Amino acid sequence: MAVNETDPAGEYNITCRQGDTFTRGITITTAGTAYNLTNATAAFTVRAAEDATVQLALTNGSGITLGGTAGTALITATATQTSAIEAGVYTYDFTITEGAAVTTFLVGSFTVLGSI
Repeated sequence: MAVNETDPAGEYNITCRQGDTFTRGITITTAGTAYNLTNATAAFTVRAAEDATVQLALTNGSGITLGGTAGTALITATATQTSAIEAGVYTYDFTITEGAAVTTFLVGSFTVLGSI
């Protein structure tokens, strides 16, 4: 029996400028209801390709602020962090961990535009 599985993660492509502070706020919902992030941890990871060297890694208290029952996450990379990434197109994922369960909620391209 053939099984057709689809990736449940949402796809959202991001562009930022090298050397600028990058900030993106998101709200996670399931079936229209805010996802409770009270006991969760989060990770935002940027790589050149799957399994490649990490270019940017943000976590709770270090670039990610979770909004508990509101289901919100604020993702922030400093100007110093974006300066360290060469201009180009990368891939990222945004994951939530609750206990032993890890769920990827967002994936996409992470484009860094060169500074002038």
